[in-house]
Amino acid sequence: MAAMDIGVLLPTGTAQWGAGDDPRELVGFGRHAERSGYSSLFVNDSLISPRIEALTMLAALAPATETVTLGTAALLPFLRRPIQAAQSLASIDLLSGGRLAITVGAGFPGRFGQPLYELSELPWERRFARLDETVALWRALWNGADAFHGDILRFPTIPPTTRPFRPGGPPVWLGGATPAALARTGRLYDGWLPYPPDPADYATGLHELREAAAAAGRGAEDITPALFVSARIDDDAESARRTTDAYARATYGMPLEELEKIQAVVTGSADQVLEGLGRYVDAGARHLVVRLAALDLDSQRGQLERCAELIPALRTREPVRRAGGC
Repeated sequence: MAAMDIGVLLPTGTAQWGAGDDPRELVGFGRHAERSGYSSLFVNDSLISPRIEALTMLAALAPATETVTLGTAALLPFLRRPIQAAQSLASIDLLSGGRLAITVGAGFPGRFGQPLYELSELPWERRFARLDETVALWRALWNGADAFHGDILRFPTIPPTTRPFRPGGPPVWLGGATPAALARTGRLYDGWLPYPPDPADYATGLHELREAAAAAGRGAEDITPALFVSARIDDDAESARRTTDAYARATYGMPLEELEKIQAVVTGSADQVLEGLGRYVDAGARHLVVRLAALDLDSQRGQLERCAELIPALRTREPVRRAGGC
């Protein structure tokens, strides 16, 4: 059985800070998470709301931590020049001693997608092809390529660039669960980080992804099955939902009942949250990235500690064996 990893999403957005919070405390938050037993620290990426820029945060964490994986959930490559992004990512992998994992995405329709492309002066059309080609360019540069000839990205001459800590570079995961995203993950990516509200949909998606991987000559072990999930522990289940609703409105601009239709959310007592997360483990997830539903750093720390108490039970939970290898 593959090892079970439990990570946490750092609250880098100002919607998760209190009025008196100092964002420099996020480095200490990350160190505390590492000491508490989490195996990864993730950050997200956007231009929609004020936040500490994702790669800047990871660069700050790299020398301040020792063992945790440092990840993005998810990085939006179209916000950056592709060669510059490859340089930054290779630098973080070097500074962390090879602990970087990169989840990428192409953005979403509506305010989370097309307006960002306009700000980046890139076309919305062919965004998925651009994403895949950008990742192919990164990998080529990390392997020492001096040119790249794609359908969208073309660089006939590339000077020497920064090489990452690991030969070939850090693993690149894909966020998304559409049929096309599953097929692309199976063929091209090293991991999968979706957030389906229903664990049964996770199991189905993982099965389809692995079928695509097998058709491409890859094994199930070549792709890390991960999950992005928001969580809130409270001894009073109704209080947990009220707090998570306030969090959803502040972070996503929508009530909890709407967020739950599009994203994995688990709330309630410690036992209820353990069981909710465990259903995704049963469905095949082997790396959980938990977003803590709290609106100031003190509350984030409290949730960090409460969720840390679940880590031993999650790591020893056996996934359910399903037909088709999931």
